[in-house]
Amino acid sequence: MLFGTAGIPHSSESNSTTDGIRRIRELGLECMEVQFVRGVKMGESYAKNIKTLSKSLNVVLSVHAPYYINLNADSEVKVKQSLQRLYDSARIGSIMGAESIVFHPGYYMKRTRDEAFRRIKSALDELLKEIDGFGIVLRPETSGKREQFGELNEIIDLCSMSEGMLPCIDISHIHARTGEFNSYEGFSEIFELVEKELGKKALKSMHIHVSGIKYDSKGEKTHLNLKESDLNYIEFLRALRDYKVSGCVICESPNLEEDALLLKKSFFEIMQTDDAQERNLPQPR
Repeated sequence: MLFGTAGIPHSSESNSTTDGIRRIRELGLECMEVQFVRGVKMGESYAKNIKTLSKSLNVVLSVHAPYYINLNADSEVKVKQSLQRLYDSARIGSIMGAESIVFHPGYYMKRTRDEAFRRIKSALDELLKEIDGFGIVLRPETSGKREQFGELNEIIDLCSMSEGMLPCIDISHIHARTGEFNSYEGFSEIFELVEKELGKKALKSMHIHVSGIKYDSKGEKTHLNLKESDLNYIEFLRALRDYKVSGCVICESPNLEEDALLLKKSFFEIMQTDDAQERNLPQPR
């Protein structure tokens, strides 16, 4: 597993993506999700520099596409604008060497869930043809608010029906949306569903978001630091280990790198403890 942050670490020398990548490596983290959430404003030349730097430092990159995406909008103009934002994210992401493009597909907009699914899938089928050859994976994200398209089953079904897509599993969103999936059994259920519907290869190429989260009956309200929330991140890490999941764990907590480092440290402590038990060696203190 690789651990990193959603955006530039707070302790970075500057707010530039290049300094963010350098700080990720200094911290001992391994991946970073570049945030295009307010628009794709990066030029090709800078994107090429980012690719060179990230490859030299062995930092894996992904991109979060703009928030202003709704592939189920009432206006076809807004759907086309949404597709353009996704295309721009994929194009620049490909140039910078990003492996994945994370995005929220849209809202239900008072349509039935089946109709919303159909419209969103149709729009994405069109986009996948346009970005064919970019060498980048589209990752629709599980959503935390109940009015948003993005239940776990919806996202997995969407990916199972389309080449070139894999899910972004946000365990905090799933927990906030359902009030469940916050135990070893719950996290195991997520990984078992991914494997059943998308195959073992999907478990070996996971992209996961984690943070503490505040929620109510409508779902997600705001992100929290892990230790200020009820998220059972230790059991999540145990499930990661037991299901032999590979890929990126991206921390979205407000304190970013602090919780990313906490997750990495806790994960490797679990791994070391298990190794010691298997060899009947003293457990690490």
